[in-house]
Amino acid sequence: MIGRLRGTLAEKQPPHLILDVNGLGYELEVPMTTLYRLPSVGEPITLHTHLVVREDAQLLYGFIGKRDRDFFRELIRLNGVGPKLALALMSSLEVDELVRCVQAQDTSALTKVPGVGKKTAERLLVELKDRFKAWETVPSMFALVPNQPDAPAQPVASAESDAVSALISLGYKPQEASKAISSIKEKGLSSEDLIRRALKGMI
Repeated sequence: MIGRLRGTLAEKQPPHLILDVNGLGYELEVPMTTLYRLPSVGEPITLHTHLVVREDAQLLYGFIGKRDRDFFRELIRLNGVGPKLALALMSSLEVDELVRCVQAQDTSALTKVPGVGKKTAERLLVELKDRFKAWETVPSMFALVPNQPDAPAQPVASAESDAVSALISLGYKPQEASKAISSIKEKGLSSEDLIRRALKGMI
């Protein structure tokens, strides 16, 4: 099991990234809430990881904090929740927001996540309630990492395309993703900023 990686951020294309660890490039998939906190390409970063081994693939998931990874592991233990749905949930809502939904048994935010209907949301909240009794909402330990002032600007077309692709990977329909990005696109915004604004608008 690969539990943690420390290296240099070599490539970032939401929701995937490549982490260079002593010349070996690890491809990871991350929730958007982790993506927002990543430094610029070329900077060092440590990620907590979870490895999923399937018959046809070995998939590595990365998280900025150990608590986020633990939450991901709790989610995929639930019946009917795979890594893709877990990442969609964690991309749309911060861990503390998800915990509050569980504590309040509030389905409204969950039903806006692709692939989660009312019945699924109700079932998830019931199953999670006992598991998360020990979880408490705490202020985030990780401040958002601002863009480096000397980092090269991402081309507008590329940023928009990456943002749309990221939303589609989370389960949104192509038309929904394109419409969401078109409605908030603004000159100079990175793909991460576009994704964050679009998801907030959808939730």
